[in-house]
Amino acid sequence: MTPAQLRAFAATVRLGSVKAAAADLAVTESAVSIHIAHLRRELGDKLFARTANGLAFTPGGLRLASRAAELLGLQDRTILEVKQAGSGRRLLRVAASSLFAEHAAPGLIELFAGRADDLDVELSVHSPQHFAALLLNRSVDVAIGPRPATLDSALTCTHFLNYQVVAVVGPDHPLAAAASAGAAELRGQTWLLGPSAVGRTGMVPSVLRRLGIPEHNQRIFQSHAASVDEAKRGKGVALAVAFAVTKDLAEGDLRRLNGPQLPARGSWNLLTLPDREAPSAAAELRRFVTTPRATQAMLRGAGVTAGRFRPAIHVTLWS
Repeated sequence: MTPAQLRAFAATVRLGSVKAAAADLAVTESAVSIHIAHLRRELGDKLFARTANGLAFTPGGLRLASRAAELLGLQDRTILEVKQAGSGRRLLRVAASSLFAEHAAPGLIELFAGRADDLDVELSVHSPQHFAALLLNRSVDVAIGPRPATLDSALTCTHFLNYQVVAVVGPDHPLAAAASAGAAELRGQTWLLGPSAVGRTGMVPSVLRRLGIPEHNQRIFQSHAASVDEAKRGKGVALAVAFAVTKDLAEGDLRRLNGPQLPARGSWNLLTLPDREAPSAAAELRRFVTTPRATQAMLRGAGVTAGRFRPAIHVTLWS
């Protein structure tokens, strides 16, 4: 098997057709077909067949699809490590949920990267539902966010920080003087939300579902900080990480709103491959993230925005 053959097959699996795979790889359809034919002969498996509903994969084809992504990711990782060895630097690729990336990642990564002169840390924002695939395909080295509902047996999960999500309004909002609000009253409000509200995984989507907030009452902003700023102007109710709005609450720029399901408690967890398969820097971060110094850095670090609403990827480098 060659990398070109694996890429052709992986693209066909991902996109659902040889034509789409050829366009994605910028090659001809015949080139993709030739690569797949070589794999079929070498493995002695048909891999897939065309049906009226698309491609139907054999059990062997499904197994190869999983292995192809893993092998290609490992190849990319090896190329990167060889280049790093030549330059005398290491790169740790961290995937994070948008909530963690905005509120806690800057302080943590700045402190962690500052401990080693040869280490660069790349942070990218992803939906937590993609964490397992990113790690197993070696696209990232570490993933940080909520604990998966089902943890893949090939991954390790380290819990390191609990947090609260609170509802806040501006001092001029009609609910500001109320100690609490009922579910029906909350459902009728305009909710000002950051990018973590998109999707179904994570603390914010969970709170919205439990409260039954209708989609037409939800307004999504490019960052959680932007949604909180809008709440300060009395435009609606925002969900915020409690430690991020402590100063605003103390100075009276925001009022905390209690109600059913509020405040909500969540946790952040670090996912990696086992130590023998993960880069040494990933194991170092897994140990470091549970220390008191790391906790203080996350709680006191300055926040950054995700750059734009629903980013496919947001990368920041620390060195």
